[in-house]
Amino acid sequence: MAGPDTALGRIRLRHLQCFVAVAQHGNLRRAALALAITQPAVTKTLNELEDMLGKPLFVRGRGGATLTAEAEAFMPHARASLQALAQAVDSVRRERAAPPLLRLGVLPTVAASFLPAVLGPLLAQWPTLDLRIATGRNAQLIEQLRGREVDAVIGRLADPELMQGLSFEHLYAEPVVIAVRPRHPLLRTKARRGARLAIGHYPCVLPPSGTQIRQVADGFLARHGIAADGGRIETLDTAFARAIVLQGDHLWFTPLGAVQPELASGALVRLAPRLTPHETVGLILRTEPLQSAPTQAFLAALRARAARTGSRRRAADDHQK
Repeated sequence: MAGPDTALGRIRLRHLQCFVAVAQHGNLRRAALALAITQPAVTKTLNELEDMLGKPLFVRGRGGATLTAEAEAFMPHARASLQALAQAVDSVRRERAAPPLLRLGVLPTVAASFLPAVLGPLLAQWPTLDLRIATGRNAQLIEQLRGREVDAVIGRLADPELMQGLSFEHLYAEPVVIAVRPRHPLLRTKARRGARLAIGHYPCVLPPSGTQIRQVADGFLARHGIAADGGRIETLDTAFARAIVLQGDHLWFTPLGAVQPELASGALVRLAPRLTPHETVGLILRTEPLQSAPTQAFLAALRARAARTGSRRRAADDHQK
């Protein structure tokens, strides 16, 4: 095997791309599909890289390819090298091409409550960024990502068949709550004793069937034997839901983040019953080793904000219980 002093001049872009792809997929066949090359070509490229580094990078078996300790140490540097190259290419192209473009798919319940804080630092770094944001149901956004209509999705983990060729990274989790207007009948002292059963007598604002929030809401009603006889409105439009709840006695089943400002100001009030499980929000990407510089900057801002949001949402949830 060649020593590390001679490896630097021999390592090529394809070696790093192949290494990162196998590490991400944990499987040579899937990595080959993602790279649009044959599996023997992946094996040959990995063998070349291991020979140059003088260390084994993967333990290969029937269960897939597992990183060795040396590969774990090599991974962040390989990714950083690929990202730096992508940024270098973009920096040259920006001088003679159209403004940088970033296309995002975002759940409606996340778009207003979480995304603006992410975009502030990003737009400061990229003031000429052409930013395009699509909102919709989770499955729709994933299909747009698969069809390369968007570069990244802030959504939820979907069924395995929908996630083929995609990766999911957990960002934060928040509870689903029931929000009502102040002075709602259920908030009266006597009504609160039977609030859980009385819920079924009031109209509900719910997301469409098949969404995770709807599953949480339906599970809560079923566990407590509540028949929703008061009627229902199905919508993903948070602005409309907020308006209809403020005008009447509707019960809005929604993630905490979508109504946190209204709860803090007193414009809306959270009912006492807790709904579990929490809604998990994550980052969905195509499993590709190279991403544009704007996308990389967005991912950095997103992860930083998600770390702060997770702790704040937990604190807010504890305060509202």
